Amino acid sequence: MKNLSSWLIVMFILMFWLFRVIVAITGSMGLEFVTKPINNNVEIILLFVVLACVPFIFKRKLIGAIIYLGAYGWYFGRGLIENVINIINSQATLSMQAYTDMFFSLIAIILPIVAVFDILFDKSRKANPKDKKTDWFYKNEQYDRKLDDRADKNNYRTL
Repeated sequence: MKNLSSWLIVMFILMFWLFRVIVAITGSMGLEFVTKPINNNVEIILLFVVLACVPFIFKRKLIGAIIYLGAYGWYFGRGLIENVINIINSQATLSMQAYTDMFFSLIAIILPIVAVFDILFDKSRKANPKDKKTDWFYKNEQYDRKLDDRADKNNYRTL
């Protein structure tokens, strides 16, 4: 991760994960908070799934970002779509709680999409990335041969 944008995305993912931990704790204890979990058991499972995906996103692996997108899209997408359809059809007046749930669901959908696009369009992500700062030393066979030849010629006598 060489870009500032990649670091910021991972930081926002971790901050939102911490926020969802607080939401899960307050939801399981029955306390009032800004938002409530849709399903507390699934929320806890989702927290562990996201915790497992974050190192993959940090290491620029696409599979981690896709799993993260699928899990959050499945969990938060259903509630978001239902509330948006209710607003469009004007069937029910939504409370402030529903609007805050929609806001946090929208953030939960946008974060993995941004992470996937960041990994897809990253120019430095390759199958075998090269680091010019260290490859001259570690992947230079001529230097290894010179070092070996020099090491073989040093015949010092010990008393």
